[in-house]
Parts: sequence; structure tokens; C-alpha cells
Amino acid sequence: MATLADVASLAGYNKSTVSRALARPEMVAPETLTRILAAADQLGYVLNRTASQLARGRTGLAAFVVPTLENAFFAPIIGGAQARAAESDLHLTVTVASDVTALERLAAQVDGLILAAPRGTDADVTTIGAIKPTVLVDREVPGLPSVVADTATAIGAVVEGLAVRGHRRIAYIGGPPGSWQDPGREAAARNAAARSGAELTVHGPFPATFAAGVAAADEVLATGATAVVPYATALALGLMLTFRGRDVHVPDDIVVSAETTVTHALGAPGIPAIDVDGEGLGRTAMDLLTTTLLTTALLTDPGERRRLPVKVTWSR
Repeated sequence: MATLADVASLAGYNKSTVSRALARPEMVAPETLTRILAAADQLGYVLNRTASQLARGRTGLAAFVVPTLENAFFAPIIGGAQARAAESDLHLTVTVASDVTALERLAAQVDGLILAAPRGTDADVTTIGAIKPTVLVDREVPGLPSVVADTATAIGAVVEGLAVRGHRRIAYIGGPPGSWQDPGREAAARNAAARSGAELTVHGPFPATFAAGVAAADEVLATGATAVVPYATALALGLMLTFRGRDVHVPDDIVVSAETTVTHALGAPGIPAIDVDGEGLGRTAMDLLTTTLLTTALLTDPGERRRLPVKVTWSR
């Protein structure tokens, strides 16, 4: 098996130059890099990236942390982050953690973290950010970089659209206790209803699960609402199935907002869909994290906040 010394000998450079070229190609002249890569290819030499990272005080690992595995919302975000991590020669590990102690242990083992919808106080989240570079998804905390889907604006647009279509009584089904996004979504729904002259009832908090949607169905039906805007698609699916069992037709009797895959499957007009670009959230979060790691410095704006627009469509 070829060694670093073999590559150095064939290329005509010392080992330190070869090591630098293979680990940090931007730090050597183009012609030097070309000769070294040609020698490595000829000899079949493969860089041990783990050893290279450790030599620079890095693990080559980043952690993507979710508060639960029950919410399918996180899956495309993880996928987007994973794709970006691979492009940056980082390995991404996914874990479930919520308390500060667990996050502190994890932070000691990785180069940086992406915390998706982290629970706990701002002080708890800031504590983790002080240990290792940390980027937030679906939450904003002063002083930490974050990327958020602007679902609040989308929910306001849905409520207004429902009111325009003649729905005078609308129900909002809230998200999990401690959710950072939920108060903003509820406020947007209330404001939109007030502007439109519709009556809004608020229910919850509920976990973002199918079972919670089933549990909320009777409460919603008791209000006489003709339209429902749930915090998450899993809640919508639970509501729809239970309504069907109560001989309440979706969307003929009651309209339930969901995501496009669900509204298309139903094949009925007038159902609003809120589509979050989960992969875009994940890619953007990893971009923010790798910028910090690759420059070995804080971001130019350590508290940079990015808000991605969320698309609202109506089935036809």
C-alpha cells in the first residue's frame, strides 16, 4: 500500500508539502497540486481524511440534532444537510437529544452542531453555542446563526384564503408544547382571521403526530368549523381519517390544510397546501456551519438569520 512518503518521492516534494496539498489544496500552487495528485493517482494513494482532520484538531464530524423522530418534517432537512456535508468532506451524524447535559456531551465529540427546533430556553441553547459552532433550524436565538421557514406568513395566507372562499369559522390546531414556531403561527392565524372577519378557534398544544390529530378531531367538530389549519401534516392526516369515520367528508364538509402530496392524493379542489422546502433548510443550515468551520472563525455576522419563503398552493 502506497504511503505519503512514496507520493512525496514520486512527485519530488517533501512530505509536509504533499500532506498540505492533499488536506488543504487551496494552500498550494496549482502546478504543485497537479503534480502531487498525479503521483497519488499513479500510486493508488488514498488520503486518510480522518487522520488529517484529527491532526488539525478536528473530528470531521458534525451533528444534526432533532428533538424527536416522530415528526417526518425533519427527514428532508436532514437529507439536505447530509448532501451539503458530503460536499464539504464532513460526516453527519443524526441524533435525538433535548436536554442541555446530553447536548454538552455531544458537542465535545463533534466539530459543530445543527439543532433543529431545539427545545428549552434561549439560555440553554446559547450554552451549547458557546461550546461549539452551532446553527439553528426552525428557531431563532440572539447571537446564533439560524435558518427558519417562514411558515407563519404562509399560515396567515391560508386563513385569509379560506375566509375569501366563504369559511366563516376556522380552527387552528397548535403544535407541541415549547415549540418556538407555534406562537408565531397562531398569531399569524389570529391576525389573518381578524382582517378577514372570520372566527378563529385555537386548539392545543398537540404533538405533531397522527395520533394527536385523531385526538383533536372531536374538539374541532364541536366548534362547527368548516376549515382547519393544523400545525403539521401529521395532525392533518389524523384529523382527516377521524372525520371520515364520523361521516364528515373532506373537503366537502370540512377543509383541512395539508401539504401538496396529500392534497393531490385527495384530488379535490379548494384544499390549501403549505410546502416547506426542507432540503433547502438543511442545505442552508450546513452552509452556515461549514462557513464557520472552514474559516476557523465566527461568521461575519454570528447572529445571522435567514428566513426562507414558504409556498402556498390551492388544489384545483
